[in-house]
Amino acid sequence: MKTFKLIKLNVVEGESDDIQKTTIPLIDGLIINREDEDNTWLIEAYLEEQYKDYFEAIMEKDEEIVLQAKITKSTNQPAMFLVKVIDSNDIGDNCNVLFLGHILDHKKDQVENMLKDLIEKGYNGEELLHAFKNRVEDAESSD
Repeated sequence: MKTFKLIKLNVVEGESDDIQKTTIPLIDGLIINREDEDNTWLIEAYLEEQYKDYFEAIMEKDEEIVLQAKITKSTNQPAMFLVKVIDSNDIGDNCNVLFLGHILDHKKDQVENMLKDLIEKGYNGEELLHAFKNRVEDAESSD
């Protein structure tokens, strides 16, 4: 396993004709490449308590979300991940949220263009996530 410092975290969502990035202010965070046979990554974000309900709602729906993360240094290019929220815990007046998923080996612009194309075709909500996941899997199998 390899562990890195999580510097910045954005949730990437499709809203009408545009892709929206919501920055989630971090108190601290880690990102772990588990280096397992499934090539999974674990992301731990230590956040203010106000974000707990947002991520717990996603966890209850068992939805996959797209995260954009900067790792180690703020000057690094962000990496994109397709993840599920797997847990959240209170820590004093704050909380931590755990995500498990896969890194998307596409450049930022390719991922954003893929999402824009799906949104323009009328996908939203769960349909958007499902269509995006299928596109990513198709792109990975053609590499």
